[in-house]
Amino acid sequence: MTLLPDFYHVEHIRSPSNNVYVAEVHLNPSHAIFDGHFPGNPVAPGVCMMQIVKELTETVEQKTLFLMRATNVKFMALINPERNPVLQFAFEISYDNEGQVKVKNTTTFGETMALKLTHTYRVV
Repeated sequence: MTLLPDFYHVEHIRSPSNNVYVAEVHLNPSHAIFDGHFPGNPVAPGVCMMQIVKELTETVEQKTLFLMRATNVKFMALINPERNPVLQFAFEISYDNEGQVKVKNTTTFGETMALKLTHTYRVV
């Protein structure tokens, strides 16, 4: 279940190696969120990009997650869904000794790095 229905769809998720995944995500440039963020110059909200990482992790792990901590969050490029609707989310999933899920992610479009982050989730 996505928090913002029809905001994006996942074309595919593949796993090139253990605990490493790459997802191709297509943003919907006509989604209503872009009407206010920003009119005439749409930009994907950073919090929405963070939510996609959570939802991709939930899909892979088949678990409901709650964000406990976000560290090293770096928004490095604006994502305009009209110019760059296709994103690559590369993420590595691990578990700490308390059973929390740790995710390291990089999000790109083409050769451009748009987002880097590390999240820690609690399994709900």
